[in-house]
Amino acid sequence: MAGAVLGLVEAAGGRPVLASPQGDGWRDVTGTELCADVRAVARGLVAVGIGQGDRVAIMGATGYGWVVVDFALWSVGAVTVPVYPTSSAHQTAHILRDSGAVAAFAQTPEHARLLRAAGVPDDRLWTLDNAVDELAAVGGGVDPSRFAARLDAVQAADLATIVYTSGTTGEPKGCMLTHANIFYAAVNVVDMLDPVVQAAGGAPSTALFLPLSHVFGRVTLVGCLWSGVHTALVASPGDLPAALASFRPTFLVAVPAALEKLRKGARARAGGGLSGRVFAAAERHAVERGRAARGRPEPAAATEGTRAARGERDARADARAGGVVDAVGAPGPAGRGLRGAVFERLVYRRLRVALGGRLGHVVCGGATLDPSTAEFLTGAGVRILGAYGLTESATAVSINAPGADRPGSAGRPLPGTAVAIGEGETGAVGEILVAGPQVSPGYWPGDGPAPHEPWLRTGDLGRLDEDGYLYITGRAKELIITSGGKNVAPAPLEDRIRLHPLVSHAIVLGEGRSFVTALVTLDRAALRAWAARTGGPDDPVAARTDPAVLAEVRAAVDAANALVSRAESIREFRVLPADLTVEGGQITPSLKIRRAVVAEENAALIEEMYAARPR
Repeated sequence: MAGAVLGLVEAAGGRPVLASPQGDGWRDVTGTELCADVRAVARGLVAVGIGQGDRVAIMGATGYGWVVVDFALWSVGAVTVPVYPTSSAHQTAHILRDSGAVAAFAQTPEHARLLRAAGVPDDRLWTLDNAVDELAAVGGGVDPSRFAARLDAVQAADLATIVYTSGTTGEPKGCMLTHANIFYAAVNVVDMLDPVVQAAGGAPSTALFLPLSHVFGRVTLVGCLWSGVHTALVASPGDLPAALASFRPTFLVAVPAALEKLRKGARARAGGGLSGRVFAAAERHAVERGRAARGRPEPAAATEGTRAARGERDARADARAGGVVDAVGAPGPAGRGLRGAVFERLVYRRLRVALGGRLGHVVCGGATLDPSTAEFLTGAGVRILGAYGLTESATAVSINAPGADRPGSAGRPLPGTAVAIGEGETGAVGEILVAGPQVSPGYWPGDGPAPHEPWLRTGDLGRLDEDGYLYITGRAKELIITSGGKNVAPAPLEDRIRLHPLVSHAIVLGEGRSFVTALVTLDRAALRAWAARTGGPDDPVAARTDPAVLAEVRAAVDAANALVSRAESIREFRVLPADLTVEGGQITPSLKIRRAVVAEENAALIEEMYAARPR
């Protein structure tokens, strides 16, 4: 694996393979340059005594130094242990202690402080962004044959990395992944997405903003290097909008939260008044057009009320939008072509320009995506391809592909990958089981599934249709069972509530209760913008009980309730005075909600909701 990656990079020669931010633009990194830097750091690692199988931590954001150090560690047979850059002192100490890491790379002084506190000595702690200079200086005297021997000794079955899971219900566990696991996942995803990665006249490009501390980002990077995709390294999701406009990628690999933010950002840029009403009408039109293009019939219970009621309301909203929209007619097939042309000029084209102007596809995995967001982006001209995976399968299990895209599904399994459902019947919902060469051998230090076990039990719920497409329906551990015996999947409700511009997080509750409730947090930036426009409160503590804010949140809850039966609907909600944070311990470094922590911290408020509406 390590030799294969270096060979690919070296073969690229003077062609740019990566791009790093530099000022207001980008600095291209050629294959020759990347290979030389990896070799220089690898020789330095040999010089300082990093041995085969030694675990070495990396703590920092996605960037060039992360890539070089990771590949250098692989090249000498060491094992990379990623630490999320937002990890707390306790999380950092647990990961280093559990993995037995002997050295570490830190991006910032704060990261270095946390790593020292976790026991990393100064002579085994290097600066991530200066790794090439620091280690090249000590590795210059290493005989090239020593490095070559270390590189040749690395086998596909050797451990490449230990990736610690989120720890939503306890201490994170270290998932072991071999070189073969990662390479298999990357190459097969590329094979299924060949029309995407070979787009734009043979000059494909992407902006990688996924954290390299999660295997999703690293498998994406390996796949991009394998397929010759010019890859911009983006430090954080917050930097993505600027990167899209300047780097202009042809495709993206993203998580649902990033697409939701892109949609919310487009709404915010439209603002209020006429432009806001025009955008709202264009957004509805894009969802309708995207639903038709994706082949998904409109549900019987429309997401914002019944079809008739929604049509009447949308017609009134279009009329209020002014002459521009009103002149092209009311919603409906007769006016769709002209309406679409106007919205194309006023909204969709501008949205695509904001996305760089060349973006054709987004591969979306990591969690569920609200269908209307996929339909909105598709209707605006960017195709969304759903995928499914988890850390224990090197992220890749199934994926949709151009020409084999079934909207609402997570696609078909990768070649050589078997997917089954616990109940064993086509169409039945049960736990998703996975087998394939990308599946982890277990958890560090070897307390995972026994080698003879044929299936990885994912803990996710889903079903397979008659054509082998996988549909994700929820998480077994998160499934709510009310006292009336109703099974409620919280994710679709939470996804829909979170689409409201004012909402940052939504947590649906109701295990063992007579009905379902929700806790909601407000987005500070969105609240400030809303307050400036309406004169309402811009402080979350005051806003949580403000009637206008509560009406906004109620509209989001009503939209979510339209997706489900009354027995599954949210009857009460409360707005929390502060958002959930990694520092506060309510969410993990990978931004998953620790539901038990949130419930414990807000126990009195939860009881108040159930007392307010007894059943």
